[in-house]
Amino acid sequence: MLSKEEILLIIYFVVVILLLTAFVIVFFVVYQRRKNKMLQEQFEAKQRFEREIANSRLEMQEQTLKNVGWELHDNIGQLLSVANMQLNIFSKNVSETEKNSALEIKETVANSLQEVRSLSKSLNNQVIGYAGLVVSVENELARFQRMGVIETHLEITGEKQEIPQQHSIILFRILQEFFSNVIKHAKASALSVHISFTSEEIIITAKDNGQGFDMEAVKKNSGLFNMESRAALIQAKFELETSIGAGTSLSLRYSLMRQQDE
Repeated sequence: MLSKEEILLIIYFVVVILLLTAFVIVFFVVYQRRKNKMLQEQFEAKQRFEREIANSRLEMQEQTLKNVGWELHDNIGQLLSVANMQLNIFSKNVSETEKNSALEIKETVANSLQEVRSLSKSLNNQVIGYAGLVVSVENELARFQRMGVIETHLEITGEKQEIPQQHSIILFRILQEFFSNVIKHAKASALSVHISFTSEEIIITAKDNGQGFDMEAVKKNSGLFNMESRAALIQAKFELETSIGAGTSLSLRYSLMRQQDE
């Protein structure tokens, strides 16, 4: 038979053990929470840093493109305009036999001036932001068509939705990078673009009928990296599908709901 003092001692030890156990559990939970919070803060800080780096790189690229666009418009455009005016004067003072040649040269200069102006607009982010995504894509595809480099087709479905100018510029730059790769490397004869507007998202697909390529061989390609990093900046889903001999397909899904939440 245990005495009263022994029972109290046992109860005391049980209480102490329970308190120590509770303290260890609470300490472990608090420690885990703080550790998780610290890891989350480190992860978020890393993401912010990467976004800042990507934004800085993007701003530098956009500023460079804008400067090139201004140079094309202000300098080369002006020179071609002067050449066009001089050809007008020259064509009035030549014989009939030489007039046709002068008119052909004048037409070539006029077409070159138009293309330089179109190119300068496609490089200037302010023009793209003002015009919007759809108009900018239309102008770019029309430019390719005029130059005769590739047959193009654009399809727009759904009711057009407003998106932030900066996001329009980024989406257009992704498409512009894809178009450039198609023209330079794909050996394609046709390029089609479909922009679908829904109440929740914008779905953009671009396809060519070119030679395709091996994705594994170009994973570190700067063009592919630029497209992926730009898409990540606006949290757009980016997919590129291709295989040798089967052409290339680009898919972009841009959430309108996420932008409303922000």
